[in-house]
This record gives sequence, structure tokens and C-alpha cells, in this order.
Amino acid sequence: MRGSMEKPYRLLYPLRTFLVTSGVYPEHFDVMTADWVVVLSGEPFMVGVSVSPRRYTHRLLKKHGEFVVAVPTLSMLRGVWLAGTESGPSKVPRLGFKLRRGEVVKAPLVEDAVANLECRVVDSRVYGDHEFFAGEVVKEHYAPEAYPGMEPSLSAGFLLHVAGGRFTTVSSVIHGAD
Repeated sequence: MRGSMEKPYRLLYPLRTFLVTSGVYPEHFDVMTADWVVVLSGEPFMVGVSVSPRRYTHRLLKKHGEFVVAVPTLSMLRGVWLAGTESGPSKVPRLGFKLRRGEVVKAPLVEDAVANLECRVVDSRVYGDHEFFAGEVVKEHYAPEAYPGMEPSLSAGFLLHVAGGRFTTVSSVIHGAD
């Protein structure tokens, strides 16, 4: 099977969609949509995010060394789309999100999200046209109704990015180990 694509990374889609905040709330901060977020370690709990140096969020991550990964839902789609298609802090008022300063980091939490992970950057490396930031999760916040029994409830409306402006949600669970 052979083919050639303009954006071959789309072969890995759909991917979960997240929001990444950085900077110092409320002075100077940004909210960015990110699909390229991954769990790096369970103990200590670490996550990584890949960010283009062209993004304002990249500058804030380099300067402050902190970020928040927020888990948006379908009800937040308009703001998620704007956060991913526009760059810089001027878009933030139009996103329609309720924000507040993190409890441990200075970056904002997205109160509308069903989860927020406060992270401190422990390493970063450039890979091609993106820089990968590894962060240790220093505080987590979540809506218990979205994670009953510490498992995600599909009724929460978690977003997956298909491509371009198309998103989907997960609507059923298939048990592969039964």
C-alpha cells in the first residue's frame, strides 16, 4: 500500500483535541488548541505537547516554563476552533471560556473544561518544525461527573479532531478483552 499525502501526519487521526494555556493569568497569557498531546509517564505523571515556534504559546512556554492542558468538550467547540485557527492573545475574549489562574502554575485553568492538568516544563527539544515540551503534572482538576470511577464518561462529549474543521466525539465502548 503506497501513497503520498500533503500532510502525512493525518494518517494518525482522529486525535483527541486539547487546549493548552501558557503565560501568566491575567497579565499575559494565551490559549491554544493542540492535538499533539501525549502521556509520557504515569509516575511521576508527565505529559508532553508539541508546539510550533510560530505560535505565541511557544514564546510563553519558553519564557515561563509552565502550561496547563485542558480537556474541552463538544459544548466548547466554537472556542476550541478559534483557539486553534487564530494566534495570539487578542482572540481570547472571543473564545467564551471562563478562565482563572492555576493553583500551582501561573497559567490559566479553563473552568469550562472537564479536566485541567497544571504542568511545569522539565525538558524541551526541537524535532523538525515543532518543539516538544515535556511537563510534570503538579496539580490536576476534573469534573467528577465526566470521570465516574476515574474512567471517562463518553456522555461528556470529549472531542476528537478528524481534519480541518471537522471534529467527532466517541459514542460507544467496545470491549476487546472480554
